[in-house]
Amino acid sequence: MFLVVQLNPGEGLVALNLESKKVIVDQVGTTASNALSLVVADARGVNVTDMTSLREKAREQNIDIRVIRNTLARRAVEGTDFACMQEGMTGPLVFGFSMEDPGAVARVMGEFSKENEKLEVKMVSLGGKLLPATDITRLAKMPTKDQAIGILMGTMKAPIEKLVRTLVAPTSKMVRTLAAVRDAKEAA
Repeated sequence: MFLVVQLNPGEGLVALNLESKKVIVDQVGTTASNALSLVVADARGVNVTDMTSLREKAREQNIDIRVIRNTLARRAVEGTDFACMQEGMTGPLVFGFSMEDPGAVARVMGEFSKENEKLEVKMVSLGGKLLPATDITRLAKMPTKDQAIGILMGTMKAPIEKLVRTLVAPTSKMVRTLAAVRDAKEAA
């Protein structure tokens, strides 16, 4: 059985042979091995213009959007954190692999699905765990890497700041007391 794809607009249709399928499985497998999270959505009824818009938004966030045959996708995710999604891969699906920020794909695809009702999120996976599709909002609210580092730094810095304030407090209190005594003597 051959999968027929159109390479470029204006070109004819080309059937994928076994070697082409192996290349696709290898490429998607490599992407899946390096990805932090994966969101899979049903793309039935999404027109080409909207799909192009989704791809552009995804590219800006370093998200790899792919539409591939489910049998190839199942083979590609074997042995990766996303193997837990194999059973749910049915129907025309869009695969969004987040490469840098685990929440990026959830933000982009979640926002797109609000604008385009025809894109329905089916599965979400993070850290080798299959999450319900409703958890896309929870994943989207995850802080980015920079935000997480900022939160961590603030948490690490807080005890040091408190220690410094505690150590400085007696000295500062003594200086204020001496200044008050001086002011009282000058006024007298």
